[in-house]
Amino acid sequence: MSFTDWKTDRIEDILAEEFYKLIDKNRNHIGQTFPVTLANSDSLKKAKDFIAFAIDKEKNKEGYYFYARDLKTNTLIGYLCIKSIDFRISKCELGYFTDENFQGKGITSKMVSNALDFCFNELLMNKVFICTSEINIASQRIALKHNFKQEGILRDEFRNGDGELQNTVYFGLLKSEYIKS
Repeated sequence: MSFTDWKTDRIEDILAEEFYKLIDKNRNHIGQTFPVTLANSDSLKKAKDFIAFAIDKEKNKEGYYFYARDLKTNTLIGYLCIKSIDFRISKCELGYFTDENFQGKGITSKMVSNALDFCFNELLMNKVFICTSEINIASQRIALKHNFKQEGILRDEFRNGDGELQNTVYFGLLKSEYIKS
């Protein structure tokens, strides 16, 4: 798969059924690192509510949602959200995952690049941050690849899918440090 084999869709182009399929297919893959998304989408009904809620959040400029779609099969293969938006401080957070069968193909990296462009040039943010579980090495690599700086470790900050508290690694990228890729 190359950059031309998939595209990015926005929330208004997503059906709850296909989002539910993405979540359900990757239940084990994201169970430890996306427990809230998993819990809020563990049935088709909940997935419909999740999508409706996300549409409202986007209308209110409280969150933005991007989805990677495989052009050959027309299925969703990734998800990225811009959340924790604070316009007073001009900062926001990225959260993302890619279908486990499509990892290592540059999809998450390209989605993060596009999201950074959106955050800095459309939302006019000064800072974008990523908080990731200490065990999520792939997400940490994505942050470092995009020139984020590790700013600290927040102790017992995240409750994983098993209900255990874990440390969170906090990465930040300032607009002044942003290099468009």
